[in-house]
Amino acid sequence: MTRQKREKERRPPFGMPKDIILLATPEGWRHSVLTMDGGMHCGRLADVSVNADPAEAQAAAAAIVVGLARDFHEARVDVTWNPPRKPGSWTAQVTVAASPPNDFG
Repeated sequence: MTRQKREKERRPPFGMPKDIILLATPEGWRHSVLTMDGGMHCGRLADVSVNADPAEAQAAAAAIVVGLARDFHEARVDVTWNPPRKPGSWTAQVTVAASPPNDFG
């Protein structure tokens, strides 16, 4: 008699991104990614200079989120930045794009 091993469906290590918070600090650019399941992942934009323009930091943070959604959730997402409410702080919404999830070309 042979046993059939069931492969459990593995959950991605984090939930689907829904928002980004970007902060300019004296030590460098910091970001937090909020997820649809209530999680939060924070870090520093290591490849972005402390003196970089906000648009450069926004592009780097968006690229991280787009890559994570693609790699872990097989989803294409759009990132829309809101106008800043206070100096040195930006927020963005992350939405699933209308294109099919396997069309990454």
